[in-house]
Amino acid sequence: MTVTWEELGWEQLAPGVGRCRLPGWDCTAGLVLGEGTALVVDAGSSPAEGARVREAAQGLAGRRVTHLALTHPHFDHVFGAPAFAGAEVYAAVGMDAVFAYEREELRRDAVAHGLPTADADEAVAALAPPLHLVSGEWTLDLGGGRQVLLANVGPGHTAHDLAVLVPGSVSGTAEIVFCGDLVEESGEPQAGPDAVPSRWPDALDRLLALGGEDALYVPGHGAVVDAAFVRRQRDELAARFGVS
Repeated sequence: MTVTWEELGWEQLAPGVGRCRLPGWDCTAGLVLGEGTALVVDAGSSPAEGARVREAAQGLAGRRVTHLALTHPHFDHVFGAPAFAGAEVYAAVGMDAVFAYEREELRRDAVAHGLPTADADEAVAALAPPLHLVSGEWTLDLGGGRQVLLANVGPGHTAHDLAVLVPGSVSGTAEIVFCGDLVEESGEPQAGPDAVPSRWPDALDRLLALGGEDALYVPGHGAVVDAAFVRRQRDELAARFGVS
């Protein structure tokens, strides 16, 4: 029996495209379906949560998850990645170095934010560097006429911010942009020690150019927003950090 997005607690944004808001840190996980393929955007905060995301995505897709895009190297978005064994993993260039050399920093940050130590240790031990590193833009063909654009739009929230654009259709569905934590709706954007505040407004300008005025912008935390919201947040960050 076919399950619906709503039955699994996911929000459908367009045919074959949706997202869920994960408990705990209110992180977004996205899903884009192609022909015989399934792309998940961000993996959750632990291997166990990643497994739940994978199982829900596969239930909606009717097939295994074939691709995983990681929007930035923070534990609540990447510690679920070990649950996606066999998927082609994409991330902004430099994420491989974070995974290789900054594992302890990721683990400490996760535990400081409330992730159980055992979950953090399990994730760090199993975390593998992404195979595909995006330095500019990368068109990913998911089959059946479905393409997505992976765009390295940072630095901003981190030094390695990746956005995922799902183009609109001739039938009138809007472009959809998975923003990672470059955009947050459920709270003020968080600027940790790995943020690049002076470049964050520029990253949002690139994000807006990518999606356009009519796109749906899916933040890393919170409800889906429009271009006007992203522009306001861009101006607030520019004022907050004293940049133009």
